Amino acid sequence: MNKLIKLLLNAVAVFVLAEVLNGVYVDNYITSLIVAAVLSVLNILVKPILVILTLPVTILTLGLFLFVINALIILLADKLIDGFSVDGIWTAILFSVLLCVLQSLLHSFLKKDKK
Repeated sequence: MNKLIKLLLNAVAVFVLAEVLNGVYVDNYITSLIVAAVLSVLNILVKPILVILTLPVTILTLGLFLFVINALIILLADKLIDGFSVDGIWTAILFSVLLCVLQSLLHSFLKKDKK
């Protein structure tokens, strides 16, 4: 049940950021739910492989290359989902940073309810 609530909160975060950012487009809330699910699957399956393959570059850039990896995952989700669109790599980097901040903010409210 907790995973489902987190997925719904991630969908809300995707929908809100699509409304705020100019280069990110989501058709409707159902599409944002699909985007949240696909991003979760890609983060589980693809991101560890990319992190291992790009480990030397990540070390040389002191971890800043992880922003590029997150942006590439978002651009991959853009190619996989019809109703979701991101204009470019810089928009994807900004979207990933803001999505991370918004997700942590929303998940912190969820943790306060448990206590």
